[in-house]
Amino acid sequence: MEHLILALTRTYLAVVSPRPRDERGDVPGWVMITVMTAGLVVGITAIAGPALQDMVSNALNKVK
Repeated sequence: MEHLILALTRTYLAVVSPRPRDERGDVPGWVMITVMTAGLVVGITAIAGPALQDMVSNALNKVK
């Protein structure tokens, strides 16, 4: 019975105890965020680019 309690205690502590963290960080997560952000910038520029260009051109023409 003592062996069973000892085995269960070791198993519980192995599951519950905090694991050492990798100090390098979550590289795949940052790569995914960077790629998704670049994709959003390209998509927004493709959709709203001509309207933004017209808006800036009109504003600069009014200043002249």
